[in-house]
Amino acid sequence: MSKEKPSKPNPKRLAVFERYLTVWVLVCMVVGLAFGKLLPGATAALSKLEFGQGSQVNVPIGVLLWLMIHPMMLKVDFGAIGGIAKRPKGLLITLFVNWLVKPFSMALLAWAFMQHVFAAWIGPEMAREYVAGLIILAAAPCTAMVFVWSYLTDGDPAYTLVQVAVNDLIMLVAFAPLVMFLCDVANVIVPAKVLITSVVVFIVVPLVAGWLTRTALLKSHGKEWFEQKFLLRFHPVMIGALLLTLVLIFAFQAENLTQKWIAVLLIAVPIVIQVYFNSGLAYLLMRWFRVPHNVASPGALIGASNFFELAVAVAITVFGPGSGAALATVVGVLVEVPVMLSVCRVCNDSRSWYQRAVGKVT
Repeated sequence: MSKEKPSKPNPKRLAVFERYLTVWVLVCMVVGLAFGKLLPGATAALSKLEFGQGSQVNVPIGVLLWLMIHPMMLKVDFGAIGGIAKRPKGLLITLFVNWLVKPFSMALLAWAFMQHVFAAWIGPEMAREYVAGLIILAAAPCTAMVFVWSYLTDGDPAYTLVQVAVNDLIMLVAFAPLVMFLCDVANVIVPAKVLITSVVVFIVVPLVAGWLTRTALLKSHGKEWFEQKFLLRFHPVMIGALLLTLVLIFAFQAENLTQKWIAVLLIAVPIVIQVYFNSGLAYLLMRWFRVPHNVASPGALIGASNFFELAVAVAITVFGPGSGAALATVVGVLVEVPVMLSVCRVCNDSRSWYQRAVGKVT
């Protein structure tokens, strides 16, 4: 009697929204462009709504960004950091790539492509704004989507959580100075007051609010209720806020996009290069230092993806919703999902090759 072959587990897949995020972004682009071109008066009125004169923080976009960022901060558990002290190599490599390689490599790529390789298609002033937007995009490591990438590569969920939490803590103190330094090197003037204000508004306040909410609800209702019921209620809110934000951004960018649509393709080039470069570097370093695959894969993905919600918020706050910097961060959203899915596949397909060097199956 022949033995039946064990059936292969069903491959893990993204939810419908995340799987087709690139499609939704394209739809938002079309809707936003139509709104901006067909209703220029309403678009101009919305773009002028600010939290105080000269603040450059657009009211409708600011509210929508809060609705996106706050639920993500609810997922961060800083109490899990202590348990990783016994195996810190994966975390240290992730931090090295995120903070000492990624922002600088993106600044170099942005400067090379926007101000030199593509100089014939981009004006000097707009090129500087694109450089600034790309720097802002790369200076903020990804948070929420990392949990999706970790799931798709069978990553260690506890370790992934710690990697995200530590990056968020570092972001509180390093994000603003790093962006100001790199933009200054690229001859882009970023007002320190505006940038620091945006960090406080879009990192510090949501992080503190998320921690307070998480702590109170875990104590009163328990972990199962918090994760299985409370957090799930925010998913449609986040989706709606993200899509409406993109519609508004593309509406504010309508003239620029219709006149210089090729800029989207040009901006995507350094983003794609930096994703593959940084993920590959992190993955190879993890293998060299014999880090388990279920730590290496999400670590490589964290080093490649971006906290685009924060990047969009900062770019809008500093340069305005109709700026080239804001457009550059939005292109990051457009590019991220298909590129990151390809990185997930590489990590999964190379698992046996990776584990031969590590010396054990994880």
